[in-house]
Amino acid sequence: MDPSHVHLPPMKDLTIANITANTVLINSQGPSPRLTYVLERLVTHLHDFARETRLSTAEWRAGIDFLTAVGQTCTAVRQEFILLSDILGLSLLVDSIDHPKPAGSTEGSVLGPFHSHEAADMQHGDAVSHDPQGAPCLVVCSVRDVHGAPVAGVKVDVWETDSTGHYDVQYAEREGPDGRCVLRSDAQGRFWFRAIKPVPYPIPHDGPVGQLLKKVHRHPYRPAHMHFMFEKEGWDHLITALYLRGDPYETSDAVFGVKQSLVVDLQPADEETAARYGVEKGSLVLKHDFVLVTSEAARELRDQRSKEALAALGRKVKLLDGLPVPDVD
Repeated sequence: MDPSHVHLPPMKDLTIANITANTVLINSQGPSPRLTYVLERLVTHLHDFARETRLSTAEWRAGIDFLTAVGQTCTAVRQEFILLSDILGLSLLVDSIDHPKPAGSTEGSVLGPFHSHEAADMQHGDAVSHDPQGAPCLVVCSVRDVHGAPVAGVKVDVWETDSTGHYDVQYAEREGPDGRCVLRSDAQGRFWFRAIKPVPYPIPHDGPVGQLLKKVHRHPYRPAHMHFMFEKEGWDHLITALYLRGDPYETSDAVFGVKQSLVVDLQPADEETAARYGVEKGSLVLKHDFVLVTSEAARELRDQRSKEALAALGRKVKLLDGLPVPDVD
């Protein structure tokens, strides 16, 4: 870039007192008001963090080394940065902000680091898991709107661990996807499949995120759960999970994903259910009704809450493409 084409304020003799304002100023030259706003708030909070903690050079170096190790641990099937975001509560916070849920709709939960795009399309009633050690579990669900009407043709992405608490992608010698599938809700909004009973398991704790948990005396365990993701044009994207009631980690999930509305019970299959779905009487059944929100309703609620939250913080902003930017008019 030719320096003669860039008009910037002089950046000399910067101090604790003026470094933040000048960093914000030099980052405000681009055409995107949203990027300018995000960087302004990031730099402000980051600098305030350093000031408030009186961050030492050794601690700054340790932080850089930690983030470097997090990046080096990431692979095509392991996302250590998502794991870090999860254990810091950021993943759940961002999902709650970006996908607000009105009363009566299904709440979201964390995506986690083990979602994969390898899942095969399956038919209702197919077996998702082929783990012979897992306790068979029939999953029977429906997808409806907030008024109770069925939502047909929803893409439903499902994934769970095997009976040892490991996802398929954690096995180096795996031959293909297992414990995951993609289905679509039928005309009545229903979908069903055969799985295994979810089990609790530890998130990967052999890397830098696990070391951090150990330093702050936190366990790495997640309660038994099954992941679900719902997608359909015109409907707000939903990432959620169902958690088994009574799990020893139900109230201390390492990634903060459990919500009371997502805690479920497994029931034994009665004669009617066993006959209808071709399972043994008394075998485990998980039943749940998911409630989706339209994209328009979610957008209106998100805009409303954004304006309320930022007004409470005393920030003068306007919304651009649904995202806040400074209101300088």
